[in-house]
Amino acid sequence: MTEIIEINGRKWEKSIGNEGQDVYVAQFLETEKDVLGKFVDKDSYDILIDKDADFYLPASLTGSQELTEDRIAFKFRKNVFTEEEQRGAYEGLYDAAVESNNRGLAAGPRSETQGTRDWVTGYQADILSYYEQEQPQSVIGTDPLQEIADKHKVAKDEIRGDVWLRLKVEAEFGTYKEFFPLCMDKLAGMTVKEASEYAKKLRKEFISDTSYATAIWSGIAGFYGRYPRIPYGRATAYTDHNREKFEKCYPFARKLESEFARMLPQRWTEQKKFADRLDNKFLIGEDTTFTTITVNTTSKDRNARMACHRDAGSLNEGYPNLTVATKEGKNWKGGYLVTPEVRAAINCRPGDLLLIDNMRVIHGNTPIEAPDSGEDDFLRMSLVFYFREDMDMLGSWEYESLRRQFVDDRRKDETHKLWKPFWNGVSPSMWDDQEWYDYLEKNGGREMVEKYHPNAYETKSSLEAFF
Repeated sequence: MTEIIEINGRKWEKSIGNEGQDVYVAQFLETEKDVLGKFVDKDSYDILIDKDADFYLPASLTGSQELTEDRIAFKFRKNVFTEEEQRGAYEGLYDAAVESNNRGLAAGPRSETQGTRDWVTGYQADILSYYEQEQPQSVIGTDPLQEIADKHKVAKDEIRGDVWLRLKVEAEFGTYKEFFPLCMDKLAGMTVKEASEYAKKLRKEFISDTSYATAIWSGIAGFYGRYPRIPYGRATAYTDHNREKFEKCYPFARKLESEFARMLPQRWTEQKKFADRLDNKFLIGEDTTFTTITVNTTSKDRNARMACHRDAGSLNEGYPNLTVATKEGKNWKGGYLVTPEVRAAINCRPGDLLLIDNMRVIHGNTPIEAPDSGEDDFLRMSLVFYFREDMDMLGSWEYESLRRQFVDDRRKDETHKLWKPFWNGVSPSMWDDQEWYDYLEKNGGREMVEKYHPNAYETKSSLEAFF
């Protein structure tokens, strides 16, 4: 039996599914320009989902009246994970979230120079924060440095109220007006630990006053693909340095995998095709279809509230998900995940599972506050497991490890023809160069060269014939 729900002129069809879940079908879609980039609150939704439910997008999006997996906005199920599975996820992933200063102060922007003062720009502050935090990966799957640059290109740069100490800067870099590009080159040439310590030194000793923007606590665990600056597949920094702790989340990931396969079999099958092509050392637990986990934490001292956005980087053919965890039953109020295009909010609590098409469906979360009990020692950790689409291009774990080793060896080799102070070991067309082919053959064998670079020996033979 189907009923029509109408609230404020908007309509949804509602029925009961084959598992006893509520099934909603939205008959409308709010205009994205009216919701993107805005924070959500109680006025952003009409329906609160607090029990098992499937929620479908309007038929107009696909042209079909069938309730297919392509039309699902989200599927929500209560009490999917056991206490033990939740505890493993918490212990294995909590420390992956790090502080990220990516919001400006509420006060308006200032000019970069005011009298004799030269302010620290929002761009410069974000760069220092990135290195201080040991170069965390981007939440949305892009190159973090490029993401910071792009953010400050599209909006007027915010000045944080801090001031560079001219004499300190000139003594360190030999110039003042042109010092920051030199600073970035120096940081890029350091190890993760060295760069973190140096960035902290710059903030402490080279800036006259410190005032921080509201911070988001977010991070990445699992595995990542290649970037221009980091041209090899690898474990994230957190996973690489905390492997034993990270593995505690495996039972949780495997339960999630089984529920994903059961609830969305077509999307799971498509994601598994990609996972089967990838070396299983890049998969969570080596036996799931997930490569990467985004971790966000909120407490009285941490903030992870997000404005309305779509996620990037997930596999289009697959399906991401969201779960929440806490420690020792610590409670919170609010934190609803809102899908404002269809005016629905989901009250996802520890043990619950939300499968949500977060690359297509705009979403944000309401404020997270202390519970009505008044106890302010609350904690909410949200987790998103997904398959990173760009990882489909990776070679074997051994091959990607040799790419990493090659970059590191070049960076450390002061006799290399391209070496210079703070060089990161990366150069244009380096993966089509004879230097790399020879290195790969020496360390991985001819068979590996032929597999990943079939033209390598043809090129060499042609050159030999010429001479």
